[in-house]
Amino acid sequence: MHISITDDLNKRFHAACALRGLKMSQVVAELIEQWLKANEAPVIV
Repeated sequence: MHISITDDLNKRFHAACALRGLKMSQVVAELIEQWLKANEAPVIV
């Protein structure tokens, strides 16, 4: 996946992740999961 964000946002995100010992991809995956839980249509079987 490729996304476009400003250099400033990228630097801030990178620094915040590094301070917590996390990889940016880990945090992005977690944020996507949270967003999907809130926005994904329920699956009807």
